[in-house]
Amino acid sequence: MRTISRRTLGARLAVAAAVAVPLAASAFAVATPAQAAAGCAVTYTTSDWDGGFTASIEVRNLGDAIDGWTLGFAFPDPGQKVTSGWSATYSQSGQNVTAKNVDYNGSIPTGGSVSLGFNGAFSGSNPKPAAFTLNGVTCTGSTTGPSPTPTATPTVTPTPPPAGGRNWPDRADGFAGTSGMGDNGTTGGAGGQTVNVSTLSDLIKYAGSAGPYVIKVTAPIKVTPYGKEISVASDKTIVGVGTSGQIVNGGFNLNNVHNVIIRNLQIRDTRMAEDDPDDKEFDYDGVQMDTSHHVWLDHNYIARMNDGLIDSRKDTTYLTVSWNVIAEGNKAFGIGWTDNVTARMTIHHNWIHDTNVRNPSTDNVAYAHLYNNYMQNVKGYGNYSRGRTRMVLENTYYDHVKDPYYRDDTAEIKESGSVCVSCTGQRETGGSAFDPKSFYSYTLDPTANVPSLLKTYAGPQANIG
Repeated sequence: MRTISRRTLGARLAVAAAVAVPLAASAFAVATPAQAAAGCAVTYTTSDWDGGFTASIEVRNLGDAIDGWTLGFAFPDPGQKVTSGWSATYSQSGQNVTAKNVDYNGSIPTGGSVSLGFNGAFSGSNPKPAAFTLNGVTCTGSTTGPSPTPTATPTVTPTPPPAGGRNWPDRADGFAGTSGMGDNGTTGGAGGQTVNVSTLSDLIKYAGSAGPYVIKVTAPIKVTPYGKEISVASDKTIVGVGTSGQIVNGGFNLNNVHNVIIRNLQIRDTRMAEDDPDDKEFDYDGVQMDTSHHVWLDHNYIARMNDGLIDSRKDTTYLTVSWNVIAEGNKAFGIGWTDNVTARMTIHHNWIHDTNVRNPSTDNVAYAHLYNNYMQNVKGYGNYSRGRTRMVLENTYYDHVKDPYYRDDTAEIKESGSVCVSCTGQRETGGSAFDPKSFYSYTLDPTANVPSLLKTYAGPQANIG
């Protein structure tokens, strides 16, 4: 939503509208030390437009943990070029492309994944690469290791990605899981009809319908017109099936609704180059919520939106935002737009990285509980308690964050267990805030485990949906 941010971010490149196309079975190997098992899988999707495209790449490690990687591939057509990229350092020589890890994503644990992408140009056609390598080794889609003896014939057994290692309940935790305003927690469309959607028209139809629906997004959906926010009615679950669900070039709008779950989706790519650096002209949010209650945003990947990645406005309450990747935007997560101090929200296990301001900026929230979040490469400011907010921060990992946490004189912050690595600026607490355990139960993960935990489990998961 439009407001002038405290700080500005440098100019962005546009991501134009197009259809995402899955690369179903590409895989590449991981070069690891001797005696280490190796193997990975990659999903390569594109959104094409006239002469240009956006490519998204997800790498999943099937073998032993690796530390430091270089991804390589060749464009089939000499007219294909990388013009800019994110979450990796790119170089191109002729048709050959390499992408090297950046400082925050060089380690991929067993079963973990890393996401990267780039904007490109092409002339003629835009075929997908035929193969990938990692650290110079071509993958077969299996885990491989050395022969047990010089004469033995190794047996290569395909190893699928793990199902996730954690169980993911279908009912919200935190404040979205508590009772109030006529709702007994947040259950979304449970009890209603389940429908599968793969087209924009069906998604709009069911998301805006009366009555409960569980809406399963089975494929990437391109939103038109570019930047449109799809209206969501009460009593809805919108969930991606495994890692297939994507909302490309658009987002969602919740206005005076309740009992909504948005889960396990990619919501991405509405940047407008002509609207930078302050995102004043094009109000293209990832998820905007106005005067709504009992909302659960869980396991989504929300990135590169022209305005706010998430906006919670006008007394939206009983909100839980959990296990999301919130990344690569000027305004990450704005909360407020009200003089009332009534909102309750829980924000936990989110990986917020490569953002500028509003991480979140929390204005006039009665109870704001933030725990086990991973804040990384934040240029503007981190957790900001504004107005009369009462904020509790627990076991947050701050990595290269400016002003990790601070407050207005009228606001409160109670902080415990946080770690700051290469941070600068303010770390300010004050006031007693509140005790979250007087509202609900929860379990803290050790702060030292937060980066690896969220690199593995934040964002869409194969065992959800």
